[in-house]
Amino acid sequence: MSTERPANFPWRVYWLLFGVIVLFALAPILSALFSGLLAEVNGCTLTEHDMHPCVVGDMEFGGIISFFFVLGLFALATLPLGGGALIVWLATLIIHRIAWGRMQKAKTP
Repeated sequence: MSTERPANFPWRVYWLLFGVIVLFALAPILSALFSGLLAEVNGCTLTEHDMHPCVVGDMEFGGIISFFFVLGLFALATLPLGGGALIVWLATLIIHRIAWGRMQKAKTP
């Protein structure tokens, strides 16, 4: 009789990777939304083709807000890459879970 405790499946690693993939895919969209919200709250004009002055508090953030707004265009690349990474992640998770389950069955008498 074995006193060895069966190993748990590494769900935490898979959920951490899921979070990283989703954050990578959505980061440009989140930066564009945040810069748009910041510009709207402070009454600033925000366009993709031009920088407009935007004073927040006592500092001028027009260039930075415009930069982060235009970064939203990177979503054209990160969303498909993130979708592909999620497909690979899911396939790896399924294969690993099936193999882990078979290994656990083989260990039990």
